Amino acid sequence: MPVASTRVPQQERSRATQARLLEATVECLVERGWSGTTTTVVAARAGVSRGAQLHHYPTKAALVTAAVTHLTERRAVELRTEAAAVPAGPRRLDRVLDLLAAAFTGPLFVAALELWVAARTDAELRDALVPLEARIGREMHRLTVELLGVDERRPGVREAVQATLDLLRGLGVANLLSDDSARRTALLHTWKRQLATLLTPDDGRPPGSARPH
Repeated sequence: MPVASTRVPQQERSRATQARLLEATVECLVERGWSGTTTTVVAARAGVSRGAQLHHYPTKAALVTAAVTHLTERRAVELRTEAAAVPAGPRRLDRVLDLLAAAFTGPLFVAALELWVAARTDAELRDALVPLEARIGREMHRLTVELLGVDERRPGVREAVQATLDLLRGLGVANLLSDDSARRTALLHTWKRQLATLLTPDDGRPPGSARPH
């Protein structure tokens, strides 16, 4: 059998193995926390041999940061898809903020929190996580600007977008130990009104509205 014909199935199996490991890692972080997420536990949960796990991700830090990267990229694609179904108009900002708020209360956010706390005292994890979080933060900011359809060149827009992300992150943390949905909904309602004012351009069109031709 030609080498080229066997390489593709091997690559597909390798990608499938990696995907199972990354999904299992996030699930373990959510259910067991950092200390309970061992490479052995992850490999068993993913149905992958210990040797295969070490081949793809030789350290725990490499495994968990790859998992967060993978899930973050996938969630960004999902957010774009969900936002594409939201029509332009004055209600778009409300819907987009609801989508973003959900991202800060889901399993991926919980897994990331586990890593942030652990990285405070784990030098290896911190060295891997700091540049990753910086990149994720930039991409999340860019995604929010894109979904809201705003122009960061206008004074105050960049700060308003960042304040929104900081608020959503804080509300996500507050929701970690108990159901904080009622307070979160009330705060988001107030912030949506303020944000709409901050982001409204000089021509008076609400954020997310179609531009006149």
